[in-house]
Amino acid sequence: MTNIRLADIRKDYRMATLSEQEVSDDPFLQFEQWFNEVMRSETEEPNAMTLATVGSNGRPSARIVLLKGFDKEGFHFFTNYESRKAMQIEENPFGALVFFWKELERQVRIEGKIIRADSSESDNYYHSRPVKSQIGAWASPQSKTLPGREYLDEKVKQYEERFKNTSPERPRFWGGYILQPVLFEFWQGRANRLHDRVQYSLPESGRWKIERLAP
Repeated sequence: MTNIRLADIRKDYRMATLSEQEVSDDPFLQFEQWFNEVMRSETEEPNAMTLATVGSNGRPSARIVLLKGFDKEGFHFFTNYESRKAMQIEENPFGALVFFWKELERQVRIEGKIIRADSSESDNYYHSRPVKSQIGAWASPQSKTLPGREYLDEKVKQYEERFKNTSPERPRFWGGYILQPVLFEFWQGRANRLHDRVQYSLPESGRWKIERLAP
């Protein structure tokens, strides 16, 4: 094993502060403000987010996916409907997202119910992708075991031949999801591990409740 002492790896956060008195009343607007700021920074792939799901067996699974849009309906992403994540969403339609923007010493955590996007949204996004990515969606039986890389490469060749004279249509097993938030947490790193954490929760009244959490 490595001799690196993980306990000695630490960073002191001092870039900014976060106050529950100064944040927007609307967590979507607060997210938009932070997202615009990270877009202006040197952050690579600021739309990369961890998506956590839990199947009927109670075992959680997490992976990085890319945010492809957000609005008042929720946070939009796309995947294979036969993948492991999709199977877990079918079994338990609740999930969590985490954005970590280390360049700004910020993190956003979002929880909510996940629904399928309508077919027109899935079609529009699919056809906006590069053709090779469209073909890749056809070729990859996502999350299934493969006999080797050669199998996948051969599938790509087969679909390239199939669609060489026409634009690929979206496969029915591929499309979008929307996570509809019921909770946001905005985290700003602070010195001495005394971080700022502001939580928005959505009670039955439908009005977002803003609270400070202990670090």
